Amino acid sequence: MFDSIWVSTDHTDIENVAKAWGAKVHRRSPEVSKDSSTSLETIQEFVTSHPEVDVVCNIQATAPCLHPFHLKEALEMITQHGFDSVFSVVRRHQFRWQEIKKGSGELTKPFNLDPANRPRRQDWNGELCENGSFYFTTRDLIINKGLLQGGKVTYYEMLPEYSVDIDVDIDWPVAEQRVLRYGYFGRVTPEVVRLMFCRVSGCLTDGQIFVSAKGAEMVSFNIRDITGIRMLQEEKVEVVLLTSTEDPVVQAPADNLAKSLGCQVVQVGGEPMDDLLPMVEKRELQWKDVAYMGNDKPDVKVLNLAGLSAVPSDAPVVAINAAKYTCHSLGGKGAMREFAEHIVLQKQKAKSQMNQDRIDNSSF
Repeated sequence: MFDSIWVSTDHTDIENVAKAWGAKVHRRSPEVSKDSSTSLETIQEFVTSHPEVDVVCNIQATAPCLHPFHLKEALEMITQHGFDSVFSVVRRHQFRWQEIKKGSGELTKPFNLDPANRPRRQDWNGELCENGSFYFTTRDLIINKGLLQGGKVTYYEMLPEYSVDIDVDIDWPVAEQRVLRYGYFGRVTPEVVRLMFCRVSGCLTDGQIFVSAKGAEMVSFNIRDITGIRMLQEEKVEVVLLTSTEDPVVQAPADNLAKSLGCQVVQVGGEPMDDLLPMVEKRELQWKDVAYMGNDKPDVKVLNLAGLSAVPSDAPVVAINAAKYTCHSLGGKGAMREFAEHIVLQKQKAKSQMNQDRIDNSSF
């Protein structure tokens, strides 16, 4: 779709993450990195440095529910239909009123409403509002006119479920829930998870070891994570707990936990793939049917291969980059429960889609 993908930043950590994910980096100059700098100023600097670029798509990082098909369809408006600029909008059904100063004695007036003929929502088409997801613009418009929107201009309408804009703190919880239901998680859609591997150390534990008065070493598990495992079992997902020879402290607690949950414990070596592949093949499954939760460098291969994979928020960068889902919770602090909810949600969506497909097929 795009000839190149760039991340614009003046921060080294962001640059490193961008490169780790395969993007190129435009290192912004101090002149366009001020609090007062605009997106247009940064794009103008970028386009000036890259004369080979004819069309720019500015994607806003505060719009987390953007999908590739949105961008593909919008880009075709420029490449196939001759528009100079395309921007994203969402349809809103909100009556707007003039703001007045308190105590001024002024009366407010409607902007888009006749109170004498107030329409019902279903009888009103609403208004198109920018949602800030993306802006496509030609080089000529940026350089010669200093505009992101202009020339032969049109809009691309996105559905409300994809139109999320993170601007203030209260937007975060809304965005997080919306991403779970409507976010994009890569090309491979894990429609049916049937097997779940979970590292005990670092995922079900928080890295702390407790020592009793008699010198015995102990670890603890979070009841939320245990509930998450039971949620998966209720959804007919087989859960296998993974321990390591390098972390013997968790072996006995893991065995006891597995016994109470009715699941299996497998001890893996430095390359978990060597131990897990035979288990997947024995069950006649493909990796797209498998979910994996890990937390460190040895897990990277399986995190990449599994249909659904996740790491706690305190996992190292190398593991985060490999995982398809990064939990907001820490290891041993509810991360397993969070990932379990995500898996259950994906299974429910898959079932809903399968039922819809059956309905559609029965109509012909």
